[in-house]
Amino acid sequence: MIPVSGCVLTAAQMHDAEIASGISLQKLMDRAGCALAEAVWRFGSGRPALILCGPGNNGGDGYIAARLLAAWGVDVSIAASGFPKTELAVAARAAWDGLVGNLANAQSSPVLVDALFGTGLTRELPAEIAKPLHRLANAAEIVIAADLPSGVGTDDGRDYGAARADITLAFAAAKPAHLLQPAASLCGKVRIAHIGVECVANVSVLARPHLAQPGPTDHKYTRGMVIVVGGTMPGAAALSATAAARSGAGYVVGIGVTGDLPHAIVRRDHDELANTLDDPRVRAVVIGPGLGRSDRAREMVDLAIASPCPLVLDGDALAPNVVNDRPAPTILTPHAGEFTRMFGDGDGSKLDRTRAAADHCGATIIFKGADTVIASPGGRATLCPPASAWLSTAGTGDVLAGIAGAMLARGFAPHDAACAAVWLHSEAARLAGSGMIADDLLTQLPRCL
Repeated sequence: MIPVSGCVLTAAQMHDAEIASGISLQKLMDRAGCALAEAVWRFGSGRPALILCGPGNNGGDGYIAARLLAAWGVDVSIAASGFPKTELAVAARAAWDGLVGNLANAQSSPVLVDALFGTGLTRELPAEIAKPLHRLANAAEIVIAADLPSGVGTDDGRDYGAARADITLAFAAAKPAHLLQPAASLCGKVRIAHIGVECVANVSVLARPHLAQPGPTDHKYTRGMVIVVGGTMPGAAALSATAAARSGAGYVVGIGVTGDLPHAIVRRDHDELANTLDDPRVRAVVIGPGLGRSDRAREMVDLAIASPCPLVLDGDALAPNVVNDRPAPTILTPHAGEFTRMFGDGDGSKLDRTRAAADHCGATIIFKGADTVIASPGGRATLCPPASAWLSTAGTGDVLAGIAGAMLARGFAPHDAACAAVWLHSEAARLAGSGMIADDLLTQLPRCL
């Protein structure tokens, strides 16, 4: 078992990967059941366990886990929502030589294993299943879900009446529901159990970036020159500029950025923006944080977009059709309200909408939130494990924009720059701890590099 990482597969992609593996479905179920039993043994610490088995192959995993746990000396019992409906599940139940109780009147146990439904659920849990599931989960000391908590939408992360798990054991690969809200908050800690299926996809889990340290031949320009354009709320741009500097940029210029700034950040007036953009040493521009929406602000956004510089657009710079297939590297960082204003409500999950928007505008998008999604033209996407909820405070998005600018200035491709920025942002928040404000991220960023 490993923390959630690697590729992310939809229900259909997982089915195809299992078939393509060449491993019999019986062997895959045996491996999944064994992994589930090991998780119960490890996290349950030998306490009595109740395994809830559904009618499909997820239930089959539960029957196999129960048989192994019983052989290991665990006091284990099974309650089923009905008779098995797949050939593999029927065989798994037949191999269990203990009693099988009824879900409706099952008695609680310190360890509850949810193996009722796995991937592919697209409807509300029936009341006759949801009610006892919640009753038993509330009474348990620890709840372990097999692949997914029963009652979440595998591909879109919807909640169809699921009970929250403390541990979710994902078989072979993460699924969108492990990372998209509200399902992600119902999964607890997600662990991956490899069962021999090779997984390949263009959607992956955010991973720690490789950030090279400066070498003996580096200087301020090789480390990246970043321009941050300020406006009516100078504190926002100051956060962005300081974040860029603290994230490793070698030279940061604040255009119209006033207030309390590190002395290392160069200050210039708005009138100098055009000339500064013409400097061939500029490696990235950040515009939007605290910019305002005046005619002058719009002119500055247009100047930045028309330049050949890699660009981060945030906050007030975000508008419908603000960029369309801009040839230079471009990152947009909308929150939910800005995303809707730019691209509409759209159809599908947050992942689907972000990928469609990236294709539409030809730029990399960091769709911020409790389940941040990063997508680039062509379908590549990255899903982010939940970060600190303390990030839900003013100014943290401005910090993220500055970090993204510094990553572009390093020479990263837009998608890689966006991923590195989100990871650093999340890690800085983790280090800052409870009660943090945006300014606290700035002091933690050097520790993350």
